[in-house]
Amino acid sequence: MSTNPETQVLHAGWRADPSTGSVAVPIHQTTSFQFQDTGHAERLFGLAEMGFIYSRIMNPTVDVLEKRIAALEGGVAALALGSGQAATAFSILTLTQPGDNIVSSTDLYGGTWNLFANTLKQMGVEVRFVDPADPEGFARATDARTRAWYAETLPNPKLQVFPIAEVAAIGRKLGIPLIMDNTAAPILCKPLELGAAVVMHSTTKFIGGHGTSIGGIIVDGGNFDWEAGGDRFPTLNQPDPSYHGAVWTQAVKPLGPIAYIIRTRTCILRDLGAPMAPFNAFLTLQGLETLPLRMERHCANALRVAAFLSSHPAVERVIHPSVQTGEAKRRADAALRGGYGSLMGFELKAGASAGRAFIEALQLFYHVANIGDARSLAIHPATTTHSQLEPAEQLASGVTPGYVRLSIGIEHIDDILADLSQALDAATRA
Repeated sequence: MSTNPETQVLHAGWRADPSTGSVAVPIHQTTSFQFQDTGHAERLFGLAEMGFIYSRIMNPTVDVLEKRIAALEGGVAALALGSGQAATAFSILTLTQPGDNIVSSTDLYGGTWNLFANTLKQMGVEVRFVDPADPEGFARATDARTRAWYAETLPNPKLQVFPIAEVAAIGRKLGIPLIMDNTAAPILCKPLELGAAVVMHSTTKFIGGHGTSIGGIIVDGGNFDWEAGGDRFPTLNQPDPSYHGAVWTQAVKPLGPIAYIIRTRTCILRDLGAPMAPFNAFLTLQGLETLPLRMERHCANALRVAAFLSSHPAVERVIHPSVQTGEAKRRADAALRGGYGSLMGFELKAGASAGRAFIEALQLFYHVANIGDARSLAIHPATTTHSQLEPAEQLASGVTPGYVRLSIGIEHIDDILADLSQALDAATRA
């Protein structure tokens, strides 16, 4: 199979339906699947054979999406879920028990911060936040009950690329896996090649691209020795009472290095639900087919917008990797291929009131709580996506009162710049 993403997104995991010859992936809108006989059913439930039992656990349409994104990220297997938020939660829950902890970057999407700071705490899992400016901070925050490290490749909204290779290397020495949220940088970054053990995405964003389908996915890199971790990973190395005492690192050895993703599927997904619907998987596959082409246009347009905003007299500061300097720029250049992404932020000299006037004056840009759409989008994070955070938490994640976030779409650049220009004029008059 080709390793070129333009080919992978069209061909990985599927050729044609064996019974009909259909080239398009069918929508298997079914709850359950007929077993060949009692022996077949027993083998499926006993994990002696992989196959379809019930669509909460696995579905043929969803399976193609999982295979395709696993190939795109260079992993061994994937698990698609009902949302990116479910993917984040499941990626942690499969490794943790009450009393455990993870270490996370402070640079996070607001929903992730709230999950980590509040909901996981209520479940008995502590999250220790570390400023990624100092990679060694992850090691200092680690102890015997630390199960994983977590970060975003291109964190929204700070947009300073995480030092993936540096932190992953430190973690490998300590036997700690790095889980990377690569939502904002598909195609542009391959965290598994840089040393991460697990990658997740909100497929709602760039992978889907059309703003129609909520979804998430977790990719197992197959490159981390969970068995060598021993007591560090009891959920994978000790008998699991929820699955007849299975020791996951042993039970799935004949199937490959997939203990992590298999436990996530057969235990966490089985018990908590949140599968991706077959129809959403089908729609996400349509978006995935054009992802490499869209990312080229997203990045090219964003470069033009960053340059335009940087020279505009009403703009105080632009936040985008293309205009960063020093260590932030070095990290961006080390991790990103072929572009700096389409997300950017800026602050107006006149402050928060001007930011509100700017957003309300936009005509082409949509004012929505999303990123990665083919359309251009804008939002004021402090009063929306990060509004549940305390002021100090907002600042730690990169949100100031006057910050405006843009997700630059694939429209003609002249139309994008014209809308920004007239909205800036309106903000200046406000």
